[in-house]
Amino acid sequence: MNNELMKKLVLSEELKELLNGAGELIVVEEREELINLSMGNSESDTFEIDYEVPGIGSVTEATVTRCKNGVVVNYLDPYMRRRDPDCMVIADSLETDKPRYKDSYGEEFGALREDTFNWLKTQNLILLPFMAGDEKLGYPALLIAPKNAAFFAGGLADLQGFIPKSKVPEGFKPQAVIYLAPPFRHTHFDGKQIVVHNRLPDMHELFSYNLYPGPSAKKGIYGVLLNIGEQEDWVTVHGSTVKVITPYDNEIVIMHEGASGGGKSEMIEYIHKEMDGRVLLGKNLSTKEKLYLELKETCELKPVTDDMALCHPSLQNGSKKLRVIDAEQGWFLRINHITKYGTDPQHESLCIHPKEPLIFLNLQGHPGSTCLIWEHTMDAPGKPCPNPRVIMPRRNVPNIVNEPVEIDVRSFGIRTPSCTKEVPSYGILGCFHILPPSLAWLWRLVAPRGHDNPSITDTEGMTSEGVGSYWPFATGKKVTQANLLLNQITETSNTRFVLIPNQHVGVYKVGFMPQWIAREYLARRGSAKFAPDQLVESKCSLLGYALESLKVDGTYLPKGFLQVNHQPEVGTEGFEAGAKILNQFFKKELAKYVTPELDPLGKKIIDCCLSDGSLEDYMDLIPMKR
Repeated sequence: MNNELMKKLVLSEELKELLNGAGELIVVEEREELINLSMGNSESDTFEIDYEVPGIGSVTEATVTRCKNGVVVNYLDPYMRRRDPDCMVIADSLETDKPRYKDSYGEEFGALREDTFNWLKTQNLILLPFMAGDEKLGYPALLIAPKNAAFFAGGLADLQGFIPKSKVPEGFKPQAVIYLAPPFRHTHFDGKQIVVHNRLPDMHELFSYNLYPGPSAKKGIYGVLLNIGEQEDWVTVHGSTVKVITPYDNEIVIMHEGASGGGKSEMIEYIHKEMDGRVLLGKNLSTKEKLYLELKETCELKPVTDDMALCHPSLQNGSKKLRVIDAEQGWFLRINHITKYGTDPQHESLCIHPKEPLIFLNLQGHPGSTCLIWEHTMDAPGKPCPNPRVIMPRRNVPNIVNEPVEIDVRSFGIRTPSCTKEVPSYGILGCFHILPPSLAWLWRLVAPRGHDNPSITDTEGMTSEGVGSYWPFATGKKVTQANLLLNQITETSNTRFVLIPNQHVGVYKVGFMPQWIAREYLARRGSAKFAPDQLVESKCSLLGYALESLKVDGTYLPKGFLQVNHQPEVGTEGFEAGAKILNQFFKKELAKYVTPELDPLGKKIIDCCLSDGSLEDYMDLIPMKR
C-alpha cells in the first residue's frame, strides 16, 4: 500500500492487515481510471466479471460492454437485476427490528466475516475513499472491492462522490466501510442478494455479498445515514425535491416521498406530452375514452434531490419549514418508462450525448455503438427487464440546485391499481388530496409499496415499505424512526402535505400524470393553502380532503378525477369497498407501532385510525394551518 496514503488514514490493525495483504491495491486519482478498469484495464470492448466459487467452479456474475456513451453492465441472472427487499441482515447485537444473522443462519457472523477478509486478501483490490452524504456534512467512508468489479466502484463514485488519491485529508477515519465479496452469495446464501450490516462502536460495516449496487452502494449507504441520524436525532428523508418556477416567475419547492415506484424520480421530470403537444390525462379502461389537457406553457424545473434528502439539524433555521440538501452526488435513475425515442427528450439527450461516459445497467449494449436507453435487456423472450438504470452524476443535470432549500409542500406518492364497482381496490385516490399533518405521518408509517412495482423483486399486491418508505434500508427499530418523523413534522408546521396516486385514478390509466398536474397547479397557486369552500372531506378519512374543482391553464379537470366516487364505473359502491381495503391495511400495519417507546402524540394518532376516527379528529390532534 502507498505509505504516504497509509499515513493519512486512521484504520484498525485488522483493516491495515487486509489492505497490506492484497495482491494489488488501487487508489484512483481520476474517475476515468474507474471507467477503464471496468473493462478489465484492457483494450477489449467486452469484459466478463467472474469468480471461482468452491464446489461450483467459475461463475460469471455480469458482463461489461464499452459503448460510445459509457459502459453497460448486464447480470446473467435476471434475479440480480433489481433489489431484493429482504436482502438486509444485522450481524451486531444492537437494537433492531430487522432479521439477525444468528437467527437466520444459526451461527454468529464472526466466522464469515473472517472468511470474507481472507478472500479479499487473495484479490487485487480497489480502495475508494468517499463521504457518505453531503461533501461538507457527510461522514468519511471506504469501499473495498475486487479490481474486476471496478464498475461497482465507479457506480459508487458517481452516487456518493469519491476523494482522489492525492486529496485524501490527514486523519481520514472512516465511519463506514463497504466490503464487496460477490462469490459468497453462492457459498452461503443460496444465490440470494444479501447485505450484512455490522454496527461496531466506531464503525458501520457493510458486507455486500452481491454485485448489484442497489442494496449496498445506494441503499446501504442510506442505511448508514439513517443509523447516524438515529444517534443524532435527525432523518434522511426518502424523497425527490424540485424547485418549480411558473411562467410568471413564482417559485415553490416540492418534496415528493414514497415507496419504490412512488414517483420520486418522475417528480423532477418534465410533464410528458403527446406528439401534437397535448397532455394525455388518462385513458378509461372500460370505455377506452382518452381525456386530454392543453398546457400552453409548463413550469421550469430545478432539481434538488432525486431519492435521498439530508435533513441535518444544521440546515434548519427556525422558519417552521423543513430544509434539505441532496445526500447524494449522483442519481440511480430508473428508465423503464422510456420505451421509444422521444418519450423523455431530456433524459435521452443526457444519456445519448453525455458530458462524460456513464454507467448503465440492464440495457442492451453493443461494443462500439451508442447505448440507447429504450432498448432494455430482456429477462425472457418478449419480457423486458422492468428495472433498467443509469447512474447520472448530479454535475451533469441541467439547472441543478446545490444549496439547501426550504420545502413548501411535502407530497407522498402511491402506485394504485384500477378500481371499479365490480373489481374494487384501493385505487380510489383522486388526482391529489390535501392531508393534515397527523394523516401525513400515518401515510409515512404505512408507506404502501403499491401496485406493479418495477424496482424490486416482490411486486404482488399491496405491502408496506415501512416507516418513512425508507424502512428497507434502516438498521434500527421502526418506532425510533416513527418518533423522529413525528417530531420532524411537528417542528416544521409551515410545510404542507399532499397525497398523490400514480398509475390509476379509479378506472383511468394515468401513469404519473397526477403528480405532474398537481405540481403545475400548486406552483401556479403558490402554495397548498386552500379556503374551506375549495375542499371537501373525502368519504375515506385516510384520504384527508379532496378538491371541489381544479383548473390548470384555463381548463377544469373532470370531477371524477378529483373525487373517484363520481366516476360512474366506480360510484359510491366501489369507493366504499376500496376504502374498506385501505382502512383494513392501515390498521394492520399501524398496530405494529403501538409499543411503550411510541411518542404519546403518535399513540393518539394511531388510536384515532384504529377506532375509525373522523377527519376532524385528525385535525384536532395536529391542526392544519389554512
